[in-house]
Amino acid sequence: MTEGVEILRISEDKENRMEDVVARETPLTVVLNGQELVTLLCTPSYQKNLAVGFLLSEGFLQEKEDVQSVVFSEDRGTVSVQTSRDIEFPREIFQKRTITSGCGKGAVFYNAADRLQCRPVTSKVRVMPSTIRNLMREVNGKSELFKATGGVHTCALCLGDEIVMFREDIGRHNAIDKILGECFLEEIRTDDKIMVTSGRLTSEMLIKVAKQAVPMLVSRSGPTDLAIHLAKKLKVTLIGFVRGARLTVYSGDERVVQKAESVPLF
Repeated sequence: MTEGVEILRISEDKENRMEDVVARETPLTVVLNGQELVTLLCTPSYQKNLAVGFLLSEGFLQEKEDVQSVVFSEDRGTVSVQTSRDIEFPREIFQKRTITSGCGKGAVFYNAADRLQCRPVTSKVRVMPSTIRNLMREVNGKSELFKATGGVHTCALCLGDEIVMFREDIGRHNAIDKILGECFLEEIRTDDKIMVTSGRLTSEMLIKVAKQAVPMLVSRSGPTDLAIHLAKKLKVTLIGFVRGARLTVYSGDERVVQKAESVPLF
């Protein structure tokens, strides 16, 4: 996941040439039913899950039974997904293939209508602030690739006070898609889980978790106004700036409780 490079490190009046490591960035082309759909720039790990998660988030996949095969070719840098049903999408997608790391304009085919495909999340998950803070500390501590390079985002799927899945990528959207893709393929429930990430909370991130009925999205960074607006509409608990003893709840504060005995905790 890393590559060694020679660098010049300057500190005050000192200069040192030395070896360092940086995060690898590789292109991955997603092929859907024989058509090249998009090229993602990503950390080269869990590529099949990333491709499936991307297709799931963008609405191209609905049910696991639709997926006939998922084939990764390291030589060609592709993941080919074949479905049992025809999937129609605009031809203009193929006329201008998008290359993205999943940051900035992360959801490549995102538009305002995406939120209409989301139903309000009805999960009864409840957590205490101490659990959220502990999960964030644990996620930060697990990030070996970030410690080595400082150049990746982290994402974790948590059940109660335990991390059940952890992924890293140069793109925050990629990291979350790797998790959602694996959950889709392995039929892992997401409606009883908490998604914890290091990246900023944007509308695209919010829609990704809402589509999979994830009730809580948590980050050490902050949200955008549209993410907050959508979180309230879709009944997703949105928590940002989890740092030290502090955190900020922007939406769905009914899921954040002060005492364990007040409601069942999941």
